[in-house]
Amino acid sequence: MSENETTLPNLSNLRPPAGSRHRKVRVGRGMGSKLGKTAGRGNKGGKSRSGFRLRRGFEGGQMPLHRRLPKRGFTNIFGRDFAVVNVGSLGSFPAGETVTPELLRERGLVSDRSLPVKILGEGDLKAALTVQAHAFSRSAREKISAAGGTAELIG
Repeated sequence: MSENETTLPNLSNLRPPAGSRHRKVRVGRGMGSKLGKTAGRGNKGGKSRSGFRLRRGFEGGQMPLHRRLPKRGFTNIFGRDFAVVNVGSLGSFPAGETVTPELLRERGLVSDRSLPVKILGEGDLKAALTVQAHAFSRSAREKISAAGGTAELIG
């Protein structure tokens, strides 16, 4: 056995590096442990109590960022969300077909099944289609009727 073989670790003599492993400090176990009585938590205050939890966004009593920043905009409580489909994407349907929200969902043009469908006027439409939807933009209505189709409101 040469000198190099004894210094190389193998599975029978693996050890963690010296100084990398420490015994867990057991706090609150008497004055002889250096962390007795208050167990390193100091005297009084929230942080000394059991069950203390720092509030999200708390900055040590300084005015928190979410209160320092100004408020912007508003939430329209009467606003409705729609699943939108552009007129240009209706070009895949053959002329004379009735396009319904269910048909749009089958073709993958509308992903969210719970939302009502709104047709927007982006793109061009060549085929005359009967389009049924919950809402239409003015430009979408014009493009559908210009192509010889009709826009029907449902629900």
